[in-house]
Amino acid sequence: MTASTTRRTTAKRSRLAAVGSIAVAGALLLTGCGDQTEGGGSDEGNETASQSQSAAPLADKLPQAIRDKGVIKVGSDIAYAPVEFKDDSGKTVGIDPDLADALGKQLGVKFEFENGTFDTLLTGLRSNRYDIAMSAMTDTKERQEGIDSETGKKVGEGVDFVDYFTAGVSIYTKKGDDQGIKTWSDLCGKKLVVQRGTVSEDLAKDEAKKCTGGKKISIESFDNDQQAQTRLRAGGADAGSSDFPVAAYAVKTSGGGNDFQLVGEQVEAAPYGIAVAKDDTELRDAIKAAMDAIIASGEYTKVLEKWGVTEGAVDEAVVNGGK
Repeated sequence: MTASTTRRTTAKRSRLAAVGSIAVAGALLLTGCGDQTEGGGSDEGNETASQSQSAAPLADKLPQAIRDKGVIKVGSDIAYAPVEFKDDSGKTVGIDPDLADALGKQLGVKFEFENGTFDTLLTGLRSNRYDIAMSAMTDTKERQEGIDSETGKKVGEGVDFVDYFTAGVSIYTKKGDDQGIKTWSDLCGKKLVVQRGTVSEDLAKDEAKKCTGGKKISIESFDNDQQAQTRLRAGGADAGSSDFPVAAYAVKTSGGGNDFQLVGEQVEAAPYGIAVAKDDTELRDAIKAAMDAIIASGEYTKVLEKWGVTEGAVDEAVVNGGK
């Protein structure tokens, strides 16, 4: 979810996205602990890890402690389909888990996703609860430098990012009824549904100030995207807005693809990044090398094609590319 202030801050749930052809599948705010069993620690676990690493081309790039465990612990807010969410069986699925599986094959380790609220992920990273945070997190200068974007105050040592996707914000309407909406300025005089605390909400408020002729944007904010979708589906609004992967996923899946359509172009495009502690440069560089490898091999493209988000693809992983 792209957060208020147009970038996802550590104090609010916010992600960024790009535009394409899918929209929201709902976000239950799942909080709690890890949802997968940890591996490593026993002789048998270490032996299994060694066997996996022997066939992995980039295993030697990892820190020895990670190689010994055979596991990279991933902090993630698993409530943001299709980036990361739980399927009907309770399994963690989505773009990030699929990319993590591909990265794991390159590095010879397992990426284990642990569920937590978004605003605690970087804190968990700093306290070594997680090795990385991978959760549709926008790479920003504030996060790199440990600055709270709302207060401008230093709140931590910051993190490094390995950027792997580009995402922005999209508008969607009921299918076959775009209300003449093509751009944000077309929302003047319309009713828009959004998730509370997101860039979509901020953009709508900013755009409303520009409306003329007595026309304003009526903004209705909800706790999650699924509630906003339900309102639009029932005819209670003219349009909705969300991050691209989420909006695109809803367009693709809601009502068998018959409920919604994307309109216009994406705005506020920015990179998603995998967050790594500043002093963990070896792990950061290993993940970058693995991401570059799956981009070159085509595995990266297969994952994005599977989830219908190829518009957000990048040609190479970049460290700290956020502005």
